[in-house]
Amino acid sequence: MKYLLILGLALVVFWLWQGRRRATLADKARSQGTRPTSARGQVQTTEIIACDLCEVHLPRAEALTGGRGVYCSDAHRRQAEG
Repeated sequence: MKYLLILGLALVVFWLWQGRRRATLADKARSQGTRPTSARGQVQTTEIIACDLCEVHLPRAEALTGGRGVYCSDAHRRQAEG
């Protein structure tokens, strides 16, 4: 019984330590601005799409749009659109 009490106390102390550590890391990340957030404080996401020729995934902001789809590079756009 004594060992269960000691184990329970150790788990509670560990849980409290982890919670404080996570809060400190989150505050540090917020102060450094490492996570892009919107005006309402929500994390912004980036839409990921696939190249229509080779199916490589890339952010929509980096994709090249052609007449027949989106591509990862100008060479693939030219190759697909002939």
